[in-house]
Amino acid sequence: MYDTVQKFLHETGPVLCLDIGSGTQDALLARPGFECENWPRFVLPSPARLVAQRIRELTLLRKDLWLYGSNMGGGFSQALKEHLAAGLAVWTTEEAAYAIHDNKTVVQNMGIGFARQCPAGCIPVALADYAPEFWAGILRQTGLPLPHLVIAGAQDHGLHPDGNRQGRMLFWRELLTASASPTHWIYADPPAQLTRLVALQQKTGGPVADTGTCALLAALCEPDVLARSFHEGITVINAGNSHTVAALVYQGKVRGLYEHHTGMREVSDLLRDLEQFRLSWLPSEEVQASGGHGTAFGPCCEEAGSYAPTYILGPRRALLRGHGVMLAPHGDMMLAGCFGLLWGWAHAQAAE
Repeated sequence: MYDTVQKFLHETGPVLCLDIGSGTQDALLARPGFECENWPRFVLPSPARLVAQRIRELTLLRKDLWLYGSNMGGGFSQALKEHLAAGLAVWTTEEAAYAIHDNKTVVQNMGIGFARQCPAGCIPVALADYAPEFWAGILRQTGLPLPHLVIAGAQDHGLHPDGNRQGRMLFWRELLTASASPTHWIYADPPAQLTRLVALQQKTGGPVADTGTCALLAALCEPDVLARSFHEGITVINAGNSHTVAALVYQGKVRGLYEHHTGMREVSDLLRDLEQFRLSWLPSEEVQASGGHGTAFGPCCEEAGSYAPTYILGPRRALLRGHGVMLAPHGDMMLAGCFGLLWGWAHAQAAE
């Protein structure tokens, strides 16, 4: 694993890996010629949280605002609702509106107007998951080289105006049908319906992936975990700040996926879900009925066994302490998704 990544870095140059979550954006600058323990790393507030902070500042100043830019994570929506509730105006471009909702009518019904240019008296607020000037500033201030490649991950429901959860699971099923190997789930050219990843790729110019893929690859980049999957089926769980994603893995390939909102499931309920999920008995509709996204399954593999060995990572992994092995790839759990992205892309390139 290490040799493949180092070979890739020597051919590519410094690579900035970004895992953009709802709470934080985690970054790793992988540098050729340096041990991975010496690669610079950052854990910063997510872009959506920074937008929310700016909106709340404008609410306190009693200023109307205009959103522009691109689709991004929608973690600023509560701040936006508070701004509107304060009797202040919000305007948006059509492109930026996708960060609020896929359905234009829903956005309008919130009391948000559409405008191509910034209306008089409004303060512009830029939307983007990745700002090149932001990262260039941080790297220059710390004396670090600018990346030759940016690999980034963010959660993308896809463009589904009538239901994000159903669309999300359709996305997972399509992935399982196209290829069960998660190293193939990093896109050099993301599908058009993955509007957030398309917007992200337009900013970074590099490959992109869903955060669920990042976490899964993070677990599999641990040699012991990958090797175990070739002996028997394993379960990988990423307990994120907003979403919990679980995967059934056998021989390095994904056989099933489960996704729910972390804050909507008691641990006992989650464990019950996972028990049924491992048996491939958990219908997607049942998960959605409790507020989750659902399940998706590939072909049944009886030789995989019960998928009992369980590996857990993610910022909320302490919720599942005692129910599996806690993972921290290269000793840094918060950078797990970044390590997974780098490992997955390097191996995908080596296989070509």
